[in-house]
Amino acid sequence: MGKDVIIACDFAGAQETFAFLDRFAGEKPFVKIGMELFYAEGPEIVRQIKARGHKIFLDLKLHDIPNTVKKSMAVLSSLNVDICNLHAAGTGAMMRAALEGLTRSDGTRPLLIAVTQLTSTDQEAMEQDLWIREPIDQVVMHYAENAKNAGLDGVVCSPLEAEKVHARCGAGFLTVTPGIRFADSAAGDQKRITTPAMAKELGSDYIVVGRPITGAPDPVAAYRRCVAEFVD
Repeated sequence: MGKDVIIACDFAGAQETFAFLDRFAGEKPFVKIGMELFYAEGPEIVRQIKARGHKIFLDLKLHDIPNTVKKSMAVLSSLNVDICNLHAAGTGAMMRAALEGLTRSDGTRPLLIAVTQLTSTDQEAMEQDLWIREPIDQVVMHYAENAKNAGLDGVVCSPLEAEKVHARCGAGFLTVTPGIRFADSAAGDQKRITTPAMAKELGSDYIVVGRPITGAPDPVAAYRRCVAEFVD
């Protein structure tokens, strides 16, 4: 899998999602299915989007005791998505259990990546709400190393941290980076953000883009703008 733009399909239901995807005609963009859509429609929405020919990042951010996460990942593995994720804060034991559950009997599995710190979290929030006093970039690097040592394929991080993650964990360790905004877009509730072009320069492997595409007057044009800035 090479560099790509992943569209965050954070819609309330199937009808809105399919109406959005229908606008792309023959194109089959990589899409993210998050908690809102998955909780509204269940596993069937994953099967239907996959049947349309889209690659899928299933963004459910599992975080529980190792045994529960292992069993949950075994269920998700049957959906044949391309990427799954969990929270690195769940510990190395949880991540190793998740990888075991995600791996099918024939040895195949989706890519598994770990969320380091949400891009809506800044240093102040991390210290005051989470009681984590270390600098946020050091925390992200520590979580990334834990994920690599557990056998995962990469992490979710800010584009601002992608270069450091690669330096610490290797060029083949994936960085999937939300917090993407065009230079002329509002930041919204994101804190650690960049443009698609900046994310490319910083070494992100995948960018996850939601509202700048889904909320645009012409989502297809906005998607193509992302691809032009990040991939081409």
